[in-house]
Order: sequence, then C-alpha cells, then structure tokens
Amino acid sequence: MRKINEIFYSLQGEGAHTGVPCVFVRFSGCNLKCTFCDTAHSDGVEMSDADIVTYINTFPCEWIVLTGGEPSLHIDSAFIHTLHVGTGKKIAIETNGTHPVPEEIDWITLSPKGGMTELNTSAEAATLRIHRADEIKVVDIGQDLEAYFHLPQAGSNTLMYLQPCWTPDSEKALLAEKRTVKRVLEDPRWTLSLQIHRKLGIQ
Repeated sequence: MRKINEIFYSLQGEGAHTGVPCVFVRFSGCNLKCTFCDTAHSDGVEMSDADIVTYINTFPCEWIVLTGGEPSLHIDSAFIHTLHVGTGKKIAIETNGTHPVPEEIDWITLSPKGGMTELNTSAEAATLRIHRADEIKVVDIGQDLEAYFHLPQAGSNTLMYLQPCWTPDSEKALLAEKRTVKRVLEDPRWTLSLQIHRKLGIQ
C-alpha cells in the first residue's frame, strides 16, 4: 500500500514537457521542508498498486508523472515495472534528488534544493543521491546559479530550466517572473520555465 495525496489528469505545467497531457500521481510526505511546497503532506489515502494502475488507466495520456512531496521515498523498481506493464505509459518523476530513484524511470526531473537553506530546515538538502537527470529545474529565489551547471547530473544533454518562485501575492509573483526572465536573458544556458497550469487556472 502507498499513501497517495491525489491522482489527477492535467497538462504538465513546467519544464520540457510543458503542455503535454499527463496523469499525475502525487505522493504524501517529503524529507525536506520547503516553504513554497504546495502539497498537504498530512492528506492522502492508502492505495494498492493494482488500484493505482486501474485509476491511471482511466486517462488517455502517454505519460505518468510521479510527484509529491518526494515520490522517490515511496517507490521502487517493482512499482515502476508494475506501472509500465499495467498501463503501457511512460513514467516521469519530479524529485529533489536526495534519494535514489529506480533506473527504469523514463524521464527524471531534478529540482535540487541545495543552496536554499533559508527555505527548508533539513541538512539533506545539500546531498544529491541520483546519478542522472534529463532536466534540472531550479526554483529561482535569487541564489547563485553557477553551481547548478557543475552538478554531476548536469550532463551535456541535460536541459536546464529556471523557474520563478510562485507566490499567491500577484504583485510579488510578477516581480519574481521579471527577475527570472532577466536572469535567463543574462545567461542563455538557462531556459525559462513557467507554471502555466497556474496561469490557466487548472490543476
């Protein structure tokens, strides 16, 4: 049994797959405590792998996105195999990288929280334990950005995304977006990532 915060069907709002229909499996629980986290970790229901597969199969998309919270704490290779075989879909994960992920996952989005100690209270934030990333998505809080290009996971084919830190305050959100746009223009190694699901008013 796995504690699931929610399973829902929507468009990917961030990163390389922006605009792609996906079924999102959001797990409850995380090993970090970031102030901007949008998951209610106390919420959730226990679901069997079979029930998860059955529900995922009600949606017509090609991709499953494992998210959280921190999904890597709740999954293993057997679960990924079950999803692949049971749904025929590709599997992506959005992870902080502080816990290993199964090699069988098709797309890894690393969102490292190192260098963000003012936003979380865990020393684990600085330690990455995954070996590859297809994209690195960094939440822009004004931190130094150069170190992200020297991560072992930042290979020549790794896509680098810089994303404004979301806030419900519309004025602060606009200022955050302007700052991130400016930083991307100043360093074109980055690509801008926007949370388009928030702008569209969808989940």
